[in-house]
Amino acid sequence: MPIITIPPAAPALSEGPWLFAPGAPQRTPRAPAGATRAVLFDRDGTLVEDVPYNGDPTLVRLMPHAREALEAVRAHGAAVGVVSNQSGVARGLLTREQVVAVRRRVEELLGPFGVWAVCPHGPGDGCGCRKPAPGLVLAACARLGVAPEEAVVIGDIGADLGAARAAGARGVLVPTPVTRAEEVDAAPERAADLLAAVRAALGHRPAGPGGPSGAERPSRGHLPSGEDGPSRGHRPPGEGGAA
Repeated sequence: MPIITIPPAAPALSEGPWLFAPGAPQRTPRAPAGATRAVLFDRDGTLVEDVPYNGDPTLVRLMPHAREALEAVRAHGAAVGVVSNQSGVARGLLTREQVVAVRRRVEELLGPFGVWAVCPHGPGDGCGCRKPAPGLVLAACARLGVAPEEAVVIGDIGADLGAARAAGARGVLVPTPVTRAEEVDAAPERAADLLAAVRAALGHRPAGPGGPSGAERPSRGHLPSGEDGPSRGHRPPGEGGAA
């Protein structure tokens, strides 16, 4: 009798995002009302190098200026969080334990975050949290006790800015070599690097393109959704925004 191999069942996923809020409940940010009270970072390609579907903490490498950027946000009195698509879970390539292990390694390198909001779903699951949908941003803001309009989302692709816009938050793009040209052109605000993005987010705005903070405000246009199927076009299939 032939042996029939039954593929493993897809992991059971919750309808909403995974929320990790280690330590004591988040205190009210010290930043005054009307200022930026929370900065939410994409993970892969923004805070750390984009290793496709990474579940190995030893592979975590910081992006340039990540430490200085986080120090600046904390010194300002704003809360910090992470909003990250991790479709490797839905694809059976990552476990929740691996996502947690990578989170812990990032916090070893950068210090604690007020919240991590993680979407474990795939592109076809129809969830409301996978960027560019607003669910991750809304969940993170609710956990941090800030209104979405008081938050800034910093990421490396159009889906990050799309999620910010859908939630009513501000978005700043930090392009990398794998960011698509149309995403750069469509970004309502972009910065040369992560520290420049944080400075812009905290109110240190430049006079114009190439100003002191390195941030730019090009003409506004439609932001691509960031949906890209199994890969990001010429990008590796990582999780920086829409994979």
